[in-house]
Parts: sequence; C-alpha cells; structure tokens
Amino acid sequence: MAGDGSDTAGPAAEDGGSPAPERVLFPPTFSVSEIKNKQRRHFMFLRWKQQQRKEKLAAKKKRRKEREALGDKAPPKAVPKTIENQRVYDETTVDPNDEEVAFDEATDEFAPYFNRQTVPKILITTSDRPRGRTVRFCEQLSTVIPNSHVYYRRGLALKRIIPQCIARDFTDLIVINEDRKVPNGLVLSHLPDGPTAHFRMSSVRLRKEIKRKGKEPTEHVPEVILNNFTTRLGHSVGRMFASLFPHDPQFIGRQVATFHNQRDYIFFRFHRYIFKSEKKVGIQELGPRFTLKLRSLQKGTFDSKFGEYEWIHKVRLSHNNSPAWEGRLNLT
Repeated sequence: MAGDGSDTAGPAAEDGGSPAPERVLFPPTFSVSEIKNKQRRHFMFLRWKQQQRKEKLAAKKKRRKEREALGDKAPPKAVPKTIENQRVYDETTVDPNDEEVAFDEATDEFAPYFNRQTVPKILITTSDRPRGRTVRFCEQLSTVIPNSHVYYRRGLALKRIIPQCIARDFTDLIVINEDRKVPNGLVLSHLPDGPTAHFRMSSVRLRKEIKRKGKEPTEHVPEVILNNFTTRLGHSVGRMFASLFPHDPQFIGRQVATFHNQRDYIFFRFHRYIFKSEKKVGIQELGPRFTLKLRSLQKGTFDSKFGEYEWIHKVRLSHNNSPAWEGRLNLT
C-alpha cells in the first residue's frame, strides 16, 4: 500500500504481519461523540485520553531537559492558573492590624473570652429524636472540644434551652440537626448576647469511617489553627470557632483542631502529630471530620421569628445569568 504504515493505527501490515504501532492518530476534525456505538465510543475516548497524557508527559520531560541544559540561565517557571489565584479580589478583605478592626474586636461579644475573663463551657445538643449516627457524632465532637457536655433535647424548644444555658454559665450552644438520619446542619450560638451562626454540614465522617486513623484522642487541650478567615465576616466566624477552646493549649498532647476556609467552605480536621526527626513530622487523623458552609449570621441568640440578621447567604444572577454568591468569608 502507498500509505506510511508507521503513522497509522489499523490491522497488521500486509508484508510482514507485524502488529500495528501503539500510537493512535485521529483526524483533525475527529470527534468521539460522532461514534454511534456506545462501547466503541467509550473505547476510543479512553485511547484518546491516553494519547493526550503521553503527549503531555513527553512535553514535560522535554521542558525539564531544556531547563537542565540551560542551568542558571533557564527562565523562571510559569505560575499555573488555579481557581484560587484567578479569583476576583474581594474588597472586604481587611488587615488584621487595622485600627478599625482592632476596635471592633476589642468591643464585640467575644472580647471577654479573648481578654481571659471567661472560660469556655459548651453545651452540645441535637434536634428532636436524634438517630444513632447523630448521637455518635455529638459524642465524638465532645471529645474534641474540651469542657463540652452533651444533652438531648427531649422536645424542648431552643428558646427555653438558651435561658437555662445562661443560668448554668454555658458560653456557647451547639445544635446538630439531621435529615434522613444524617447530620446536615450546625447552629452555633454564643451566649449570652450572641451572635448565632447557622451552617450547612456535609461530608461527615466518624472515627471508624476514617482510614489509617490514630488512637482515641486524649483529654489534653488541643491547639487551634484558623486558616484564611481574612474578611470582616471571616474574622467574626473565626473568633466564634476560637472561643470554643480554652486559651492555653497543652502541647504535650500534640493534638491540633484545624478550621480551614477555602472557597467559603470550612473544612474541619482533628490530628495528632509526632516529630520523627528534626525535619520530618508525622500526623494521624483522629476524627471526626466534616465540612461547613455558612448560611446566615444572626445578631443575638437564636430567634427564627424576630431575629436580626447580619449576613445571609443568597444566590443572585449575574449579567450572564450564571449564579453568583453575595458575601464571601475569605480570599486566598
């Protein structure tokens, strides 16, 4: 045949019967979606993806060899485009050293905690008739937050629970809601004057569901890490989480509670670390883990009927009719 057998994928060559080469070339106008047979379409798509990966790897190796050949004269590496570094600047991002921010923090509802005038005492409760998974989650959450106590609702309304909490010197109230036997919401109310935050909860994993988990956590006070709470709203939410834990962590326990804010989702992880050497550190996840999404921030304690809201998550349509969210917690 007149064609060059080295550049085509097909049956074995007629002269020698040798197998076809591995490389697959598609026509410039080829579209996998034009193939009618589903199995054939899927097979061709996988081969196309494999070819794309090989070409990408070959180009990467070529660039690395060129950089090694140039040595110090090699141009700087290009910064890859990611969702985070392409985000539009959020004008509500503030400097922690700003005088106005410092004044607000000195006079807000969390000032007594940060001035060491109060000691955190947390009440953890659930919605009415909680299921086993929600009950176990509350019990594990109480082992993460020191000086926290789990009580069950027994049909009491939150408006009746809050005065009782204040009378017993509780500083915060956490309510875990559930839907179809799965925890799906968290209400955090700072006592006695608020504010109250309502979060949507997802991706809940109990300790037994975490792979390669460590041993049970100890009673040591953990360290707290707050990442990317950089806007005015983020400062308020971050201070709410910080006020749940005692002031002085016990470093001998080597336990860390992390609230990581990324794209307005708050990821919670609980780890234990160990120093293997001067340069290496090993970590073990203790659990539980979950993800929070702020739905609203309300002034004062919980009041669903007459409460005044500082911030509500809502979706509006942008100029191109795509959803855009008003209000962000951070800019990373």
